[in-house]
Amino acid sequence: MTPLRKRMIEDMQLRNLTAATQKNYLHHVAGFAQYFDRSPEVLDIEAVRQYQLYLLNERKLSPESINQYISSVKFLYRNTLEMPWTDEYFPHVRRPHKLPVVLSQEEVLTFFDHVPSLKYRAALMTCYGAGLRVSEAVALKVADIDSQRMLLRVEQGKGQKDRYAMLSPRLLEVLRRYWRAARPRHFLFPSWRPAQHLCTTSLQLACREAVLRAGIQKRVTIHTLRHSFATHLLENGTDIRIIQALLGHSRIDTTARYAAVSPRVVAATVSPLDNLDRKAQANPRQTPR
Repeated sequence: MTPLRKRMIEDMQLRNLTAATQKNYLHHVAGFAQYFDRSPEVLDIEAVRQYQLYLLNERKLSPESINQYISSVKFLYRNTLEMPWTDEYFPHVRRPHKLPVVLSQEEVLTFFDHVPSLKYRAALMTCYGAGLRVSEAVALKVADIDSQRMLLRVEQGKGQKDRYAMLSPRLLEVLRRYWRAARPRHFLFPSWRPAQHLCTTSLQLACREAVLRAGIQKRVTIHTLRHSFATHLLENGTDIRIIQALLGHSRIDTTARYAAVSPRVVAATVSPLDNLDRKAQANPRQTPR
């Protein structure tokens, strides 16, 4: 391990970055150094720009991947190498705005009917029924189920934040039925490996297979279940700020995009044009005598 790599790892640990973020940053910085076959210590901001263009034009990477690279080298140069470079030196690629894929409630029912394994069905129902990310669902512990208050405790979710998610009566019954059959001790959805939880890859594979068996033509991932959870809550009249808290979003505009994918909400919204006559009748203009 080079001294620079060791120092960067220490800097990431001091800032409490997650293990996944640390691995991602090191991967991108290593690729940057290998491209020029030189240490980043002797490379300048022009090299950062040239490698970004290489990823964009030759590697054809997605905007998300390129922006991850930018975040990685930005951390390296500004925190570890302490270079006085401002944000303008690290431009991010603009991501195209895409609406999330959402399943109808009928499609959700069909999807669950085609998940054969009790454990996988319970885990996927948890993703939809509580709006959890896949990483949050597989990491749940038996002790995280609070049946008295009808809550699920999500420990260290995205952004390393704890939060509570809803535990519906139907989901509780599903989890109780699963627990009676599997008797998990620590992790709610354990792996075959001792003392480890189910891996996200296995659950994603089960999701893809169920989509194929159900004949659903949409591009569905486990995150689609989370999108569907939020959209269906919105269609049922749940306040958007409550949905924001349930999803663990730090910004309301992240949650607000679900209004754009719900035709029912758009169609049910009253235009201010329709209220003009009613307001005028309720407040007749006073004429002078």
